[in-house]
Amino acid sequence: MVSIILARGGSKGIPQKNIKDFLGKPLIAWTIEHCIKAGIKSVYVSSDSKEILLLSEKYGAKSIKRPKKLSGDTSSSESGWLHALQQIELENKKVDWVFAPQITSPLRTSDDIQKGLNIAKTNTFDSLFSCCITDDLYLWDNKSGELNSINYNYKKRQRRQDNLKQYIENGSFYLFTPDALRKHNNRFGSKIGVVEMEFWKMFEIDTLEDFRICELFMKEFLS
Repeated sequence: MVSIILARGGSKGIPQKNIKDFLGKPLIAWTIEHCIKAGIKSVYVSSDSKEILLLSEKYGAKSIKRPKKLSGDTSSSESGWLHALQQIELENKKVDWVFAPQITSPLRTSDDIQKGLNIAKTNTFDSLFSCCITDDLYLWDNKSGELNSINYNYKKRQRRQDNLKQYIENGSFYLFTPDALRKHNNRFGSKIGVVEMEFWKMFEIDTLEDFRICELFMKEFLS
C-alpha cells in the first residue's frame, strides 16, 4: 500500500492553496499526517512545485517531481497517479493498492482511512471511493429551459423513509489497484466499493469561504 498525494503548484481559485495555512499548519500537512497516522508507511507527494515538495518532506512524505506537461489545468488526476506509480515501481517497490487522498478535504480522519484500508484488504473490490449517505437529496436539471427531476419522480414523491440509500462521492479519497488504474485509465475499475463517512465530512476547500467553513467543522467536531 502506498499513498500518492497530488499537489499542483498552480491554483486559479486560491493562490498556493495546497500550502495555505489551515488551523496552524499548511493544508497539505493534514493529509500527509492522516496517511501516516493511519499506518501507511510509504506516503508520496507528486508536485511540479519545489516549495510544495520541500514542505511535504518536512511532514514525512517522499517527493516525486511531476513534469509540467502533467501539471496543467487540463491534466487529469489519473495521469498524475500513473506517472507517480511508475516512479515508485522504479524503486523496485511492488504496489498492491494506491491510496489517493484529496488535499482539499481536511475533515477526514485517520480512522476514515483505516476503514478504507480494511475494506481493500478483503479483496472484494479493485477500487473504492469515500462517500456520504443521504436518502433525501433530490436532484433536478434544466434542459432546454425545462426543469426535470433526475433521481426521483416528483409526481410520485415517496416518504423519505421509503427512499433508497444514495451514495454521494465526496472526493475525500480513492483507493484502487495499479492493475485497475492501468487497464481502465480511470480511478474506478470493474468492482467498485464505498467507504462511508459522516455527512459533514463532505465539505471541501475551493474558496476562501470554504476555508472558514471547514475550520468551523474541524473545531466543532475534531478538536
